[in-house]
Amino acid sequence: MNEQVKASRENAFFNPIKLIIIGLVALFVILYGVTVYWSIEPDMFNVQSEQSTKSADNKEFVVGYTTVNTTIRIVDTLLNKQGGFLSNDIIPPSLFMDNMPAWEYGALVQVRDMANTLRNHISRSQSQSLENVNLKEAEPLFNIDRLSWIWPEAEASYASGVEQLTAYRDNLKDSQNSGAQFYARADNLRVWLEVVEKRLGSLSQRLTASVGQERLNTDLAGDTAAEQSTATQDQVMVKTPWLLIDDNFYETRGACWALIHLLKAIEVDFANVLAKKNATVSLRQIIRELESTQTSIWTPMVLNGDGFGFLANHSLVMASYVSRANAAIIDLRELLKQG
Repeated sequence: MNEQVKASRENAFFNPIKLIIIGLVALFVILYGVTVYWSIEPDMFNVQSEQSTKSADNKEFVVGYTTVNTTIRIVDTLLNKQGGFLSNDIIPPSLFMDNMPAWEYGALVQVRDMANTLRNHISRSQSQSLENVNLKEAEPLFNIDRLSWIWPEAEASYASGVEQLTAYRDNLKDSQNSGAQFYARADNLRVWLEVVEKRLGSLSQRLTASVGQERLNTDLAGDTAAEQSTATQDQVMVKTPWLLIDDNFYETRGACWALIHLLKAIEVDFANVLAKKNATVSLRQIIRELESTQTSIWTPMVLNGDGFGFLANHSLVMASYVSRANAAIIDLRELLKQG
């Protein structure tokens, strides 16, 4: 009788349904652990590490090397961080992740803007001058859809873009190669800062819309003769969909992470311009405001309480830092405009 009971228990233990349930639970725990690990945001890095300020003969400072090298390292981080580039993955667990892909997109947009500015402004002395061959190839490679996973694959295109940027960076160090130039002028810096200003302004508006608010239409304010193609209402209710709140938050964190590095690189390469305009401290204040956006989150999810409600609203806190940085960038652009 005891043997029969024991055999019955063994058969019950090896019941296929129970084994399937146990296997699914174990798989869920493993995938969840992988998801948490892959969601860890990359650390900051030192933009002046390596031999980034010396020419090939190690005799003089190379203008532009730090900015280009920093852009390369940002892309390298996107491609080689834990989990790699996740935005275009089509299998679990990254298929179900949205925070890290949003973070990647925020950083990627800053790379695209810098690549565009390098190609069309910073590497060219005048509007009629020839564009750099490497930058001409690099910019469209970074503009491949981040969700593309097959022909062209996003990672492969971005890696090719890094190769072109690397060639441009190395040519800057070659004192015998006058075809690769980086013009650290105030007007070139203002062009890039204008793009950054608009990016931060858009992010700030989207973050603020997490609680919803009535906004007046100011699209044509300041110009009595202005017109627009499609009529809009005088007041618009703006509210971020619930499922997009955390995406906007992490996209902003990724954008600010990349901007902090690029601004630190700009401080190195445009040091003389900033010093002449007495604007170095203004740039450092922008960096400090953006560094506040990288503070660790101590809750398991992005909270979305009312502005003065019981729970915190992480989006509004983020928007306050971004808005302050954006206002400081506007002031910096005005400083650079002055003689």
